[in-house]
Amino acid sequence: QVQLVESGGGSVQAGGSLRLSCAASGSIFRIFVMNWYYQGPGKQRAFVASITSDGNTHYADSVKGRFTVSRDNAKNTVYLQVDSLKSEDTGVFYCNADVQTQSGSVPTRFWGQGTQVTVSS
Repeated sequence: QVQLVESGGGSVQAGGSLRLSCAASGSIFRIFVMNWYYQGPGKQRAFVASITSDGNTHYADSVKGRFTVSRDNAKNTVYLQVDSLKSEDTGVFYCNADVQTQSGSVPTRFWGQGTQVTVSS
């Protein structure tokens, strides 16, 4: 099995910053793309950012210039630096990852349980 655990959320004032982390553990042979999603109150879960195993990044238009995704492959961890936070960023941030659990297996997408971010104005 594979587990992903997010951390780093909290309450901040508008314009503030947080650094979110997501650490993967368990039966991991290789991790391919790692992604961040968020879900605001009463809204559908939406894509935020991704980073491939070779370091290519992709961002939702709404967060370009404010959020930065990075990863530490040695720690099986992906990060999301969130700057210039807005009230509309309030919600739960989730990570996921495409994980190959053994050589030759088909990668499977695993999700974390999320970390809450609250932005006050």
